[in-house]
Amino acid sequence: MRAEKAGQCIMQKLAQELPPHFTYHNANHTLDVNNAALSIGRAEGINEAETDLLSAAAWYHDAGYLESITDHEDVSCKITKQYLPEFGYHENEIAVICDMIRATRLPQAPQNHLEQILADADLDYLGRKDFSVISEKLYIELKHLGAVASTVDWDRKQVKFLQEHQYFTKTSINTRQAQKELNLAEIKARLHLHEK
Repeated sequence: MRAEKAGQCIMQKLAQELPPHFTYHNANHTLDVNNAALSIGRAEGINEAETDLLSAAAWYHDAGYLESITDHEDVSCKITKQYLPEFGYHENEIAVICDMIRATRLPQAPQNHLEQILADADLDYLGRKDFSVISEKLYIELKHLGAVASTVDWDRKQVKFLQEHQYFTKTSINTRQAQKELNLAEIKARLHLHEK
């Protein structure tokens, strides 16, 4: 599959060139999102051509962090347009891939099935048992960037985020929603203890 070769190329760049303070937005997250996208895509019954485009979008969705945090989705699209033709992707396919990448922008507003799958894959961890481990990595990154002040500040932000977030595909709703609610309850309980 073309996407695999294109993925290896960008994974190498992410692993070598991203600054170490990206403890969340890094090669591990990209691999995680690609695995989640393929898994959701299979369950949602998409075809091989769609799977190839979805996987390419997953591999490149955060490539923009190599150059910028602000509007990184747009920068990811620029990098996608630069690299993907080498792997045999045509202009119209790259346009579909870029639309999927833009669908991961927060707050998420995917416009079609493939965009919904990638949006759900990007935030798959919210409804998993390894949520607290991954969320800690995001906290460390955001603290370094000055976007959160303390663990309590982070917990408040997470409660708001989890309450406003929604999964779009039937697969993610069925497999992730219940655990997401448990994860939310755990943070609320921690905040409640802190505020006593």
